[in-house]
Amino acid sequence: MAQQILLCCEVEQLKTCGMNQNELSKVYGALLSSPGMSEQVKVDLKINRRAVLLLSQVIDRGLSVKGEDGHYGMIDAVSKEEIQELKKLSQDCLEKAGLTELSGNLSAFHGK
Repeated sequence: MAQQILLCCEVEQLKTCGMNQNELSKVYGALLSSPGMSEQVKVDLKINRRAVLLLSQVIDRGLSVKGEDGHYGMIDAVSKEEIQELKKLSQDCLEKAGLTELSGNLSAFHGK
């Protein structure tokens, strides 16, 4: 775990060192394919509805906002299936919290 955190910090530093997008994508790919990253984990969360709604918004925004360089960062290195898993996680959390309709209304309000 500590090694993964260290790698994450180093990746941010690599961006400031002038690495091009292709090189950065290779680093992200290596990070995401490191041992243990594909293992299933059980996450038992007890958070309030406000946090669920915010988490959903963060996931949606993170999957849709490009960086200044026109790329999505680490999202560029993952498969479409993994992106769908994140979207499903967001939707499942909203459903379990009973916030699907509210989230949809907020999205419509913001013109999504």
